[in-house]
Amino acid sequence: MELSLVPKLKHTSSNNFFLLAGPCAIEGEDMALRIAEKVVSITDKLAIPYVFKGSFKKANRSRIDSFTGIGDEKALKILRKVSETFDVPTVTDIHENEDAVKAAEYVDVLQIPAFLVRQTDLVVAAARTSKVINLKKGQFMSPEAMQHAVRKVKDSGNDKAWITDRGTMFGYQDMVVDFRGIPTMRQFAPVVLDVTHSLQQPNQTSGVTGGRPEMIETISRAGVAAGVDGLFMETHFDPKNAKSDGANMLDLSLLEGLLTRLVAIRKTISHF
Repeated sequence: MELSLVPKLKHTSSNNFFLLAGPCAIEGEDMALRIAEKVVSITDKLAIPYVFKGSFKKANRSRIDSFTGIGDEKALKILRKVSETFDVPTVTDIHENEDAVKAAEYVDVLQIPAFLVRQTDLVVAAARTSKVINLKKGQFMSPEAMQHAVRKVKDSGNDKAWITDRGTMFGYQDMVVDFRGIPTMRQFAPVVLDVTHSLQQPNQTSGVTGGRPEMIETISRAGVAAGVDGLFMETHFDPKNAKSDGANMLDLSLLEGLLTRLVAIRKTISHF
């Protein structure tokens, strides 16, 4: 899929990887705009095509008292304001069929969560909006199996699909990225590596997911070297106090240095 088909996506001729980045969940307008402003300034400087990421609601939580959102319409309106303020596309995940049409009014990319990527009705509902569809690879699925999810999108009349690898379950409380899957899945669609979710440590006895953010650079470097088309990272200016997924987020203050090094790797491998 040509990146130039994504509305508002800049720097598409730069030969860089593209980036999906932002907070796990929309916690409020000020925080979303603050994060977006910082990431836009960095990606413009480095000529990285950028999509702002933020979940308008979090439906997959371990505990009933976990943060799920500030209200669907309120969060979606914030995503729209981010897009209009900084002239960037946005992506959010959906969980139910009716979410597809609702979210499509506000964002440019609809994301299918990993646990739901085999839900045919959900994938078809998303595809029929004609938005770009970002299919998260199920933690329980092989890279080869993702061709069928892509086929569901295309058979619904939409050829704008990405696959995002977010690791594979390794035991009960760990995730592992199999980098052999990147060239395999690139046969079916552009491939994104979800760096921060790949470093989650789910199923903790506390009911709050853990993570290993100190490995973000390692996984990112390996992904770029392996030829991913895009990177996905959740970032926040105060990860310890983020209302969702703070344990595996990248501190926003570290983003520019990381992306600068990753762009250098990308330039190097482009010569081969």
